[in-house]
Amino acid sequence: MDRNEPLAAIKSRRNTTLSALFSGVPYIRWLGVQFDRRGDELTAILPYDEKLIGNPALPAIHGGVTAAFLEVTCIVELAWSAIWQDMEAGRIAPDPARPETMPRLPKTIDFTVDYLRSGLPRDSYARARVVRLGRRYASVQVEAWQDQRARLFAQATGHFLMPQDD
Repeated sequence: MDRNEPLAAIKSRRNTTLSALFSGVPYIRWLGVQFDRRGDELTAILPYDEKLIGNPALPAIHGGVTAAFLEVTCIVELAWSAIWQDMEAGRIAPDPARPETMPRLPKTIDFTVDYLRSGLPRDSYARARVVRLGRRYASVQVEAWQDQRARLFAQATGHFLMPQDD
């Protein structure tokens, strides 16, 4: 990273790269998942939408939506962590108009979700932590909450196959 680079350029590159990680995945757009970025830390946000309810009698967010939200959070965090240094150095500059510049996402090997309580009809948040990031394999843990960070409604562990250079 050029120490004389304007802050606006740094923020723009980070935001463009983050958007490029998930904007091309239709299911992420359908769910409405967004990411709040503070430096290299990401918080995933799943805004409440009635279409996310699986059990209208409770009402509760569908378990598949919860699992997908957690998995998306892991994948984006993992990809973000893997490309951070290249992005900061300006070695990569994703451009959706040029598919060859877009970062490739890790592939899920396995994913285990612990449903701790029902997801209520409100916004949900999640943060993932990369436990191990190797050339070929990675392990990630993620936690999701709604109103209180300390009161989780779901957590998960995932193992991923990292994209390989051709």
